[in-house]
Amino acid sequence: MQKTLDLITIGRASVDLYGGQVGGRLEDMGSFQKYIGGSPTNIAAGTARLGVKSALISRVGDEHMGRFIREQLQAEGVNTDGLVTDPERLTALVLLGIRDSEQFPLIFYRENCADMALCEDDIDPAFIASSRSVCVTGTHLSNPRTEAAVLKALELARQHDCRTALDIDYRPNLWGLAGHGDGESRFIESEAVTAKLQSTLHYFDLIVGTEEEFHIAGGSTDTIAALRKVRELNPAAVLVCKRGPMGAVAFTDEVSSNLDDGESGEGLPIEVFNVLGAGDGFMSGLLKG
Repeated sequence: MQKTLDLITIGRASVDLYGGQVGGRLEDMGSFQKYIGGSPTNIAAGTARLGVKSALISRVGDEHMGRFIREQLQAEGVNTDGLVTDPERLTALVLLGIRDSEQFPLIFYRENCADMALCEDDIDPAFIASSRSVCVTGTHLSNPRTEAAVLKALELARQHDCRTALDIDYRPNLWGLAGHGDGESRFIESEAVTAKLQSTLHYFDLIVGTEEEFHIAGGSTDTIAALRKVRELNPAAVLVCKRGPMGAVAFTDEVSSNLDDGESGEGLPIEVFNVLGAGDGFMSGLLKG
């Protein structure tokens, strides 16, 4: 089959509402600006801006916010043939704020939301076959229904010679490990989450995460030990560990005892305004490369 797409992303699709009063608490916000959100949605848009023929598989509600996501993606040049309109559920929302260079409070409104209703029937074999690569994020492994959809897509990707990528994208709140007000939390240890992630690692040609995300995937808070566990479970994948201001490091074979021994790219000095979405921008550039 002819490959008409370069990339399909699968997972979260939300509307992000950013508080307009930078420096204030969410409690103090008087106005919000809306943007598309959710890592797979951002990556689809980000890669499209870089000239990649991208598509998104997800669900949105049959309402204003769902139409907003669809129209924004189409304006970015993203293929939306795999974006299902759910007649029963609302589009996911996220409220976000920018306090300072280190605090970015956020609240997820995702209870029974549209994208978490993604199911196996939403995965069209011909659509997967039309792409050169498939990228999924870890959140959709947290629910049996969405996990089944993701695994079907990955199996089809293997059958049709599609490259596969995992953005670990660990949000404890979205795995039920933190309260509604703890959306900013980035790491909570969980044997259940580790086991779930490890059961899928063999599917991927590329695995990307922060040090904390490799900690959850590898089941250790020692970064080298965690990376080595991931390597043990998948001897062939390229592992890319994001290190914040220290840049990123990639391992194409065994993981040495020093992170700096990998293929590294140094971070560039910048003035931090908002870290949210930085990983999606990084992933977009990496997939383009």
